[in-house]
Amino acid sequence: MTDEAPKTSRKLPRGLGVGLGLAVAAVAIAAGAWLYNGGAASAGQCPIKPEAAKAIDQAAQGELAALNATAQGRGYADLAFMDKDGKPKTIADFKGKTLLINFWASWCVPCREEMPALNALAAKYNDQSFEVLPINLDIGDSGLDKAKAFLAEGNWPNLPLYADPTFKAFDRLKTQGVAIGLPASVLVDGDGCEVGVLQGPAHWDTPDGGRVVEALKGLGA
Repeated sequence: MTDEAPKTSRKLPRGLGVGLGLAVAAVAIAAGAWLYNGGAASAGQCPIKPEAAKAIDQAAQGELAALNATAQGRGYADLAFMDKDGKPKTIADFKGKTLLINFWASWCVPCREEMPALNALAAKYNDQSFEVLPINLDIGDSGLDKAKAFLAEGNWPNLPLYADPTFKAFDRLKTQGVAIGLPASVLVDGDGCEVGVLQGPAHWDTPDGGRVVEALKGLGA
């Protein structure tokens, strides 16, 4: 797995209307893998981890079959965003925790549909070794306020508010060919190293989602 482009032939998650859009996104991700292995290789911050890729790949079944195990060397320790009070944060602030980083926006319908599943997953699995880390991408000076209002309306107490109203964090993922649209989820180990990518929403609150989280937690740092 680790010396190949991310798989694009897996069965897509059911029931969330991702359809053809995900197929296009998968092609873009595969193309991005080529870019990363060539001109963008200098962006690598982590060692290649074949065992981590194998663990995620084996866990990615059923509702999470579209999850691509990667572990090709991309790192996000310096990925910048802010907390609910506007204070700067990076992935390095969560060192030692494995993370499910989920990029979303209040205007994104599939993102809105995925929120209850992420909230349920966080309620069950968030602990000292794992956290669901949602990053909102509502752009502009009012972006943070829009995100706050949306989360309050939805009443998802297990999803903290982090945001990047500049969109720079997600632009970085697009430049590296990691993701092309929202929602997008990136799994990282305790060192902030990417081990898996999912383009599109998923039923995270299922045994399939739980199996992926358990595999991720097993990687540690």
